[in-house]
Amino acid sequence: MILNHIWGLYAHPKDEWQTIEKRHESLMYSLMHILVVALIPAICGYYAAAHIGWTIGVGEPIKISPSSAQIMAISMYIALVLGVFLLAYLIQWMAKTFDSNPTFVQSLELAAYTATPMLMVGITTLFPVLWFVALAGIAAVSYSVYLLYSGVPIMMNIPEDKGFIYSSSVVTCGLVLLVAIMALSAMFWTTGFIPEYVS
Repeated sequence: MILNHIWGLYAHPKDEWQTIEKRHESLMYSLMHILVVALIPAICGYYAAAHIGWTIGVGEPIKISPSSAQIMAISMYIALVLGVFLLAYLIQWMAKTFDSNPTFVQSLELAAYTATPMLMVGITTLFPVLWFVALAGIAAVSYSVYLLYSGVPIMMNIPEDKGFIYSSSVVTCGLVLLVAIMALSAMFWTTGFIPEYVS
């Protein structure tokens, strides 16, 4: 089953990393995992923006037109999938510095399963209240970072002290990717892709 490691990553992450390291499924398996899990924030975000409306503070919820929400959901989906692939590339590229030589599939597995909590937290957008989604997002990012720090030594077959530095480098790269995606989103908004708000 495509999503069979998700429960283990939440219930017993170190043991699950060991299982993932022993199995090393195919590239298609990791790709299907990313493609399926990245649907969660895209679909939930679309529904929240077009049909429920975001509550930012006091006042009426803010909605956008279904066509604008669809464009944003598709863009988000593409950005999330590409972001995971770029992170996998950076994980593999940095590995040589830390005396590791992972395949791209190993790097993609690490990136995909580490990103899983951040993608799954997209379900909270079905209750689109800004403070609630922000708190859930912080919790998901924290758990993803924990998964990364616990998974790198196992998946990359390196000692834990090197794994800590390696993981810190990956977190830094992940933050740079996130800022780049946010900057690209802002650039699109200023070039005419502003969503159409509805009352």
